[in-house]
Amino acid sequence: MSHDALTSPRTGGTAPTGGTGTGTGRAPAPRVAALRPLGLFTLLLGAALPMIDFFVVNVAFPSIEADLDASPAALEMVVASYAVAYASLLVLGGRLGDTFGRRRLFLWGVLAFGITSLACGFAPGVWWLIAARLAQGAASAMMFPQVLATIHATSEGQVRARAIGLFGSVGGISIVTGQVLGGVLVAADLAGTGWRAIFLINVPVVLIALAMGARTVPDSRSESPARGDIAGTVLLACGLVALLLPLTEGRAAGWPWWSVTLLVAAVVLACAFVAVERREEREGRSPLLPPSLLREPGVRRGLLAGAPIFLGFSSFMFESALLLQQGLRFGALKAGLTLVPMGLAQFTASVLAPRLTERLGAGRVLALSAVAQGAGLGALLLAVFTEWPGLPPLALAPALLLCGLGQGLQLPTYYRVLLSGIPAARAGAGSGLAATAQQSGLALGVATLGSLFLALIPHYGIREALGAALAVQGCGLLALLVMGLRMPRRIA
Repeated sequence: MSHDALTSPRTGGTAPTGGTGTGTGRAPAPRVAALRPLGLFTLLLGAALPMIDFFVVNVAFPSIEADLDASPAALEMVVASYAVAYASLLVLGGRLGDTFGRRRLFLWGVLAFGITSLACGFAPGVWWLIAARLAQGAASAMMFPQVLATIHATSEGQVRARAIGLFGSVGGISIVTGQVLGGVLVAADLAGTGWRAIFLINVPVVLIALAMGARTVPDSRSESPARGDIAGTVLLACGLVALLLPLTEGRAAGWPWWSVTLLVAAVVLACAFVAVERREEREGRSPLLPPSLLREPGVRRGLLAGAPIFLGFSSFMFESALLLQQGLRFGALKAGLTLVPMGLAQFTASVLAPRLTERLGAGRVLALSAVAQGAGLGALLLAVFTEWPGLPPLALAPALLLCGLGQGLQLPTYYRVLLSGIPAARAGAGSGLAATAQQSGLALGVATLGSLFLALIPHYGIREALGAALAVQGCGLLALLVMGLRMPRRIA
C-alpha cells in the first residue's frame, strides 16, 4: 500500500446497516483523518502504560512489604485488584469508545491513569495501595481498547498490519520493561521514594501523552451508537471477579469455603452472561460482546492460540522474578537487568513478525514461535539444573534470548489472527474482546501456573518447582505448535 493510504481520510470504521444515507433518512458515515505516524506513536505510548504497570510491581514486592508492613496475601491483592478491574471493564471500555468517541475515551483514560498512579505512589498503607490499584486497572480499561479500535478504524491493508505489528512489539517489550524498570527504580531510590517511584514515573509520561493525544490522534466512533448493556456488563464483571479472585487468593488462604463457592458461581455467571448476550443480539439490541463475533473463524483461532500464549507468558514472568530474587538471591537491579536480553529479542522479533507473517503465514509464525520458546525453556532448565545455585546472569542469556524471540512473534500474530475477520463496525467490541482475552489470560496464568509453582516450592524446592511449572507450559506450547500448523496459510 502506498503512503497515500496512510494520509487519505476514510470512514470512522462503521458501515451503515440500513443504506448509505440516500432514501433511508440516515446521514452518511462520518469521515475522519487517517492515522499518522505521530498519532500512532501516541497511541502506543498510552498502550505501554497499563502493560508496564501490570508487571512493574513484581520486583518491588520486598520493598513494599517492608515499607507498608504488608502480608503475602495483601501483596497478591496488589496484583489481583489491578487485574480484576482491568479484565472486567475492558469490553465496556471498548463500547464506550464506540459511543462517545475513541479519542475522548483515550484521553480520559490517560488522565485517570495519571491520577491513580499518584494515588498509588503516595499510598500511606497497603489497603490504600490495593484500592488505588483497583482504580488504576479501571483507568487502564478505559484507555487500552481505544488503541486497537483506533488503529482498526483509521487504517487499512499493509498500514494496518504494520501498526498492529508495532502494537504487538510495544506490548511485548512493555511487559519485560515493567520488570526491568521496576528493578532500576527501586535500586535507584530516587529522592528517597523507593518503590513509590515505579508509580510516580507515570505522571510525566501521562502529561506527554495528553498533550500529544489531543493534537495527533484521529477521532472515530460508531455511526449508530449502541445503548449500554448493563446486564451484560454486570454479569461479565462479576463472573471475572468470581473466577480470578479465588484463583489468586485461594491458595494463600488455604482454599476456604468462599473460594470454592466463587468458582462454582463463576460457571453460573458465565452461563448467564452467554444467555443474556444471545438474547440481546437475537432481539436486535446491542450486546456488550456480540456472540456472533465468535462465529468469525479468525476470532476462534485467535482465542485458542491466545490461551497458551498468555497463560504461559505471565506465569513465566512471575516465576522468573521469584527464581532470580529468592532462588538466586539477585537484588532488584540485577534481577531486572538479567531480563534485558529477553526484552531486546522480544522487541526485535515482534518488529519482524508482520514481515514473517506475509512470507510464511500467521500459522507458521505461531508454530515457529512455539519451537523457539520451547527451546528457550529447555535451555533455561538445563542451565538451572547444571549450574545451581551459583548461576551468573550471562549463563541465562541464551535461554532468555530464545524465549524472547518466541514471545515476540506471538503477540502481534495473535492480534492479527483475531482481528482479521472483524468488520470495522465492530472495532470496539473486537478490540475489547482481544484485550480482555489477553488480560484474563495473564491473570489466570499467574493464578494457575504461578500457584502451582508456589505450592511445589515448600515440598521440592524452587528449582524443581520451576521444572514442573515449565513442563506444563511446554505442553501449552506443543498445543500452539499443532494449532499453528493447522491454520490457513493466509489470513486477511
